[in-house]
Amino acid sequence: MSFKVITADEAALYVQNDDNVGFGGFTAAGTPKVVPEAIARRAEAEHAAGRPFRIGVFTGASTSDHLDGALSRAKAIKFRTPYQSCPDSRAAINAGEISYCDVHLSELAQMLRYGALGKIQVAVIEASSVTDDGKIYLGPGVGIAPTVCQLADKIIIEVNAHNPKELAGFHDIYQPADPPYRREIPVYRPSDRVGTPYIQVDPAKIVGIVETNIPDGVKEFAHSDEVTMSIGRNVSDFLTAQLQAGLIPQEFLPIQSGVGNIANAVLGFLGKNPHIPPFQMYTEVIQDSVIGLLREGRCTFASSCSLTVSDKVMQEVYNDLDFFRDKIVLRPGEISNNPELVRRLGLITINTALEADIFGNVNSTHVTGTKMMNGIGGSADFTRNAYISIFTCPSVAKGGKISAIVPMVSHLDHSEHSVNVIVTEYGVADLRGKNPHERAELIIENCAHPMYRPLLREYLALGKKGHTPHCLSAAYAFHEEFLRSGDMAQTSFAAYK
Repeated sequence: MSFKVITADEAALYVQNDDNVGFGGFTAAGTPKVVPEAIARRAEAEHAAGRPFRIGVFTGASTSDHLDGALSRAKAIKFRTPYQSCPDSRAAINAGEISYCDVHLSELAQMLRYGALGKIQVAVIEASSVTDDGKIYLGPGVGIAPTVCQLADKIIIEVNAHNPKELAGFHDIYQPADPPYRREIPVYRPSDRVGTPYIQVDPAKIVGIVETNIPDGVKEFAHSDEVTMSIGRNVSDFLTAQLQAGLIPQEFLPIQSGVGNIANAVLGFLGKNPHIPPFQMYTEVIQDSVIGLLREGRCTFASSCSLTVSDKVMQEVYNDLDFFRDKIVLRPGEISNNPELVRRLGLITINTALEADIFGNVNSTHVTGTKMMNGIGGSADFTRNAYISIFTCPSVAKGGKISAIVPMVSHLDHSEHSVNVIVTEYGVADLRGKNPHERAELIIENCAHPMYRPLLREYLALGKKGHTPHCLSAAYAFHEEFLRSGDMAQTSFAAYK
């Protein structure tokens, strides 16, 4: 390797106050680790000396504590996009200390290329290897790495020895031309490859290599409980009924699934369901359950932006790369989440809601309408263009003091026009072809917790005549009661009658 090997602290000197820095990876998978921590140390030293030091942080999605956590605690972030899941970042965003812009993941690369979010000065990328002529072979996450490498003046590469060089060949790096010169993306099956297995950059832009040997640190999800198991079973039974009714092609359709315990439960039930044939996935994250399904032959191929699996499962994959080589492809976020491909492939999409209202609108980002949780991520990229878009959530939270089914969502991320199906542990509401009155009845009866059904029906009875029977003065009574007493179940509509 002809590039200069430098320390993380030396690498951090290439980042200046007010720079915009683009980081590779997607979730914790493939996220740079030691250079962000060194940038955080530099920020702390600059602050201690009375000098400003804050940067813009651009990522593929959420990252890890090495990046978002370290930089947030060092108060080194001036601007952040698109998605985050770090408690320290979340607290700083909600306190107004970090300017946060919530962007659809599929749109970020194009916005950066057109300059809508400013110039990228530095790209920090984790790789499994890099060649002297500037071919970067990535690790288990891609994200916006191709775009920020293209745009940045300087590229810093963390070559992580924990990721085997044999990962070369798992990636399909493709960037579409920008409008008005864009052509169709020639992906017609999840397994199609249309790009190169590496990012090609000008070697002169690579200012240094930082050598590491650190796992991503993805923790195993908690075991499914009775609620998540019921949600998984309900989704599986619904799709079986759709298949048997001829509303899904007999060969089935590719699946997109979000991340978390509910997603794991859903995929587990789909994999065990004898009525559902082996299926493919076209998604943004491969998690532990998908690896099991690939081994069992229940999932025959998985296209994704990252391998976000626990360290234990990642090692199992690394020990058996030849088995997975023809079963997994990793793509940039603007391809894994591309609306054109979602519509063309006919995806069945399954994502998680924080709350849904009785007319089918979904909030996936804000607690009580004001406090950012993580961000919209890629859920809307898939939902708005799906063959069937499904949202799942437990019917209640905090021991029943919060109802996930409310009169009106406190923040709107996915409108009733994009949401086809809502599933909780109590059942399924198929909203397709239903008017607002019918949607409300279905959601209350099939999805709401029994303790909240009378209150929701009471609210519905207050609704004014019209196409959508809302009572605007009472629409946020659930949320107001929660902020007042800490228990939505104490809501009273007497004052609105």
